[in-house]
Amino acid sequence: MSHLKQFRFLLVLGFAMLAGCSTLTELRSDLADKIFGREPPNPPAVLEEITPTHTAKIDWSGSAGKTERYDYTPVLDSSAVYAVNAAGEIIKLDIANGRQVWRVKVGEPVSGGVGIGAGIILVGTNKGNVHAYDAAGKPLWKAKVTSEILSVPRYFDGMVIVRTGDNRIFGLDATDGSRKWVYERINPALILRSSVGIVVDGGAVYAGFAGGKLVAIRADNGKLLWEATVAQPKGVTEIERIADITSLPVVDGPLVYAVAYQGKIAAVDRTNGRVVWNRDISSYSGLNAEDAKIFVSHTLGAVYSLDYSTGKTFWRQGALANRRLTAPLPMGSVIAVGDLEGYVHFLTRDEGKFAARIKLDSNAVMSLVPGSTSTQLIAETRDGGLYAISVAEKNIKSAPASQVRPVPAPAVTAVPEAATGSAPAEPDAPGTERSILFNDDSILLPDQNSGQQPDGGSAPIITLPNTGP
Repeated sequence: MSHLKQFRFLLVLGFAMLAGCSTLTELRSDLADKIFGREPPNPPAVLEEITPTHTAKIDWSGSAGKTERYDYTPVLDSSAVYAVNAAGEIIKLDIANGRQVWRVKVGEPVSGGVGIGAGIILVGTNKGNVHAYDAAGKPLWKAKVTSEILSVPRYFDGMVIVRTGDNRIFGLDATDGSRKWVYERINPALILRSSVGIVVDGGAVYAGFAGGKLVAIRADNGKLLWEATVAQPKGVTEIERIADITSLPVVDGPLVYAVAYQGKIAAVDRTNGRVVWNRDISSYSGLNAEDAKIFVSHTLGAVYSLDYSTGKTFWRQGALANRRLTAPLPMGSVIAVGDLEGYVHFLTRDEGKFAARIKLDSNAVMSLVPGSTSTQLIAETRDGGLYAISVAEKNIKSAPASQVRPVPAPAVTAVPEAATGSAPAEPDAPGTERSILFNDDSILLPDQNSGQQPDGGSAPIITLPNTGP
């Protein structure tokens, strides 16, 4: 083929690709969806039969409606569960029995999850609008931002903080939706389309970005506190160099944890952005933390338990290869993960062995959140199914055998993602440390001795709250 013919071919191909995408951002997203689609590149591991030590049962179930291509996470308050759907509805369910309390229409497709705070219910849409409602479902205000909202709007101390699909973060006044500040950054050439959101804690907003960057910004004015590198892009092609943080950071005590796709997991000092430790683990769905342990779902399907202070492996469960797991949810003595076939698996916290398993429906489990008690979780599946699931040790509480569904299958070979070696002994949990996840204690307090105020620069004066008993 001559150079002229090659040029014409590439030109025609380029116009053909652009025809389906009105902007370069949409083109990147469309390409990422095609390369990293929802169907796994390898078949999911067949489930082994297990001998359950716990029982899992469905307390109630309901439906929020179709989710289409969006990722949703339900949210709870003391009496209700709130969920949304792609048709543009907000649904309030009674937390005790799953019965619908009310359902309101937003008037446009909801593209991000639902957030709550100070009696306000918040949703974001694919048209870039933020809608606020009261607890009775009455509209309060609507605000416009720059692009679709793919994640949960957060409330903190009179502010509504929203992340948009073009990687801007907005601070809005919670009383009327007026814009107070905006934080923005430049994207790499190719990024993964994801619903990665933000975590707001102690006066700081934590957000992961493409290129393996984690930032902390002030919740009151949007100024950058620090930027940390969780993972460095590696490889020759743009696809090989994708190292995006596609899941929520997790705040626990003085550290914030983040993990990147095709990258690393890292623990970062909240006061200055210094990376305390990191190691090679890739994750798309994310991680969680509880009682001096980090739990992370690997991209290829293994579940890891890591030491919170060093990142060393306690255990690795590799029998769920290619099952597209959710982020792990710690529940005391067990860890829960959902998969692409509608199963929720419960692993023992100390050893990672299978404790129980329950089938919800035939659709992928999209998210798991804590329920109304320490032994309950709320799960949402890809078709909008909502389930309240309780788990208990067998000698404490029994459940109908039909609710626990072991599946006989050939043995599964663990995916060789990383050499873990022998698991070190679990350290004693520090008696003086407490989690400050979702606490209102501010980490943006002035130094008591200097009397200076933090200015939002690269080395702010930040004092962590008292973590004494």
